[in-house]
Amino acid sequence: MTDTYTRLVRSGPGGMLAKQLGLPRPSRLLRRHDRPEPVLGPVVVLGTSAGADAIARRLLAEGADVRRRLEDLRTVGSVLVVADELAAPAELGPLVLPFAGAVRSLAPGARVVTVSRPATGEDPARDAARGGVEGFVRSLAHELRAGGTANGVLVADGVGLDAPGVVGALRFLLSARSAFVTGQFLTVSSPAGTETENLSLPLAGRTALVTGAARGIGAAIARTLAADGARLVVLDVPGAGTELSRLANELRAVPIQLDVTSPGAGERLVAALRDRGLTLDILVLNAGITRDKLFANMTPDRWDPVLAVNITSQIALSDALLEAGDVLGEHPRVVSLASTSGIAGNRGQTNYAASKAGVMAFVDALAARLAPAGGTANAVAPGFIETEMTAKIPPVTREIARRLNSLQQGGLPVDVAEAIAFLASDEAGGIQGETLRVCGQNMVGK
Repeated sequence: MTDTYTRLVRSGPGGMLAKQLGLPRPSRLLRRHDRPEPVLGPVVVLGTSAGADAIARRLLAEGADVRRRLEDLRTVGSVLVVADELAAPAELGPLVLPFAGAVRSLAPGARVVTVSRPATGEDPARDAARGGVEGFVRSLAHELRAGGTANGVLVADGVGLDAPGVVGALRFLLSARSAFVTGQFLTVSSPAGTETENLSLPLAGRTALVTGAARGIGAAIARTLAADGARLVVLDVPGAGTELSRLANELRAVPIQLDVTSPGAGERLVAALRDRGLTLDILVLNAGITRDKLFANMTPDRWDPVLAVNITSQIALSDALLEAGDVLGEHPRVVSLASTSGIAGNRGQTNYAASKAGVMAFVDALAARLAPAGGTANAVAPGFIETEMTAKIPPVTREIARRLNSLQQGGLPVDVAEAIAFLASDEAGGIQGETLRVCGQNMVGK
């Protein structure tokens, strides 16, 4: 999808004027491909540690075109900087500066990914170096062009770089599935999880429930999970029954009409799953609404429904499913929909931001509850995504919102869905309580 502004400023007189005025000139299209998603090559692995060697060997074994020297290439597809053994800030420059001259040689849609360790509060010099990697990545992400992205994987001390969560995160971030994710970090906190054997159908044999599935981002999530091989249960309010049935027929999914805010909704969901003999491996809590108003004009009829749908229903449904004991699989994956509004706030959205900030705290607490059974809970925080909801924003405000990120364009529902599919995978077992922003590195917030 290319919007009118992008078409005008990419060529001809409009392009010349945009260049003279310093206006945003976004890439025509971000690199989004069908499965399986290959690493954009050639991929250059920088670093001299044993971990760098292990990652290079792993990528080679998966068929990637791996190089260890930038000087040998005229065009670079991906750069992987392995900085897992940094001990002092002075060590960061020799590792990343050789890459500086190659930035202009990056192919359109290039991927830059770092692998490093998180600060622990134990060694000031080492922590400063580790923190420096994060600052480097977030700033580089603002500088890349033509749809290029920069992200990082933080691997907890004691977790090997060959852990399933590390391998899965690298596959995701080096592929086109992460098209609208940039300037972000994924933390792998444990070696839990199992590697995916079938990269074309990573969710084969899994059953997933998506709430708020009838349209928009929810429908995209359902379609993406189905494309990854999952069996789908799609849920939405009775008022969306026609669209829900249409989606269920398309995906051969099981439809459930249910208002998630109604009394006893969780118990009714459990009963519906039992009646159909279904056990859930993946729970995507996507249902959400907005009722925007400046706080000076906020009233209970705008505040209460937003909190009820966006966070209270998530708590109620997850509690009911956990307490039932027989409708969740052995290692359940829960992924909730948060928002960048919950991170940075947004004018006129005190109710929405409160609910989405609550979602992020909720998954952190739920992760601790699920971890003993090998389950996970994480969240995805979309930024400006092209949906029916954002299409209703006044034109000038909408155009500005589209450009306020490093990729200078809005994301698509499938971008959110791809992030959820990764967090729902077996490989993501070592990622717990995280909120992954899918926002093109929105200029507000972290």
